[in-house]
Amino acid sequence: MSGDIRNASGEKIDYSYHEGNSESSHLVIIGHGVTGNKDRPFLVTLAEGLAAAGISNVRISFSGNGDSEGRFTDSNISKEVADLGCVIDHFSNKTITYIGHSMGGAVGAIRASDDSRIHFLVSLAGMVHTKQFAETEFGMVTPNQGNMWEDEDCPLSSTYMNDLAAIESTVPCGPKIKIPWLLIHGSEDDVVPLQDSKDIAAVAGGVTELVELPGANHVFANEHTAPMVTKVVAWVSEQHAKA
Repeated sequence: MSGDIRNASGEKIDYSYHEGNSESSHLVIIGHGVTGNKDRPFLVTLAEGLAAAGISNVRISFSGNGDSEGRFTDSNISKEVADLGCVIDHFSNKTITYIGHSMGGAVGAIRASDDSRIHFLVSLAGMVHTKQFAETEFGMVTPNQGNMWEDEDCPLSSTYMNDLAAIESTVPCGPKIKIPWLLIHGSEDDVVPLQDSKDIAAVAGGVTELVELPGANHVFANEHTAPMVTKVVAWVSEQHAKA
């Protein structure tokens, strides 16, 4: 799989391709969360697990993140929703499953609610109440002056905060998402509450499955990576087999 992917601003989107069954028409796109990128260890493990099961997939870094072009301070949910659309454009001959972690989960919910090219959706600790998240995590930080979680590589911008406040919540997207949807959330997630997944799953318009992983944190660390990967691979395999 080759070729540049660029967003509407002309910024190159960095991606890594994992080949599964080359004859399959299915492709999984994996998106990360805020301050993350495509090389988060648990996302790499997930991609490798999918490929081992014959499921081709691409890990992407949204613009302004990782090795993708663009400025981190321009990054927000709305821009990443548009980025995802450009990635789907690039793979227009494929049947798309999107897997999004954290803020990438919010990106997936918004995109899937209005883009019929996404046939299956997976949210991993997906952010739902975006305004609440911004206030809880960064409410004491001055935008354009301070940083996210005191990380100097991740300055907090007003562009980011204003976008999360304007979206407020992805719950209104739920009834519009009528495709099969898997939501996985750790019981010990102290970044995005488990209740976020419960709230949007309750109003989803299609067949949903919400899986709570006891003891897992926001990034499904340590012994919690394997059960997350096993569940996602099994679920995606089942959906592809039905399609």
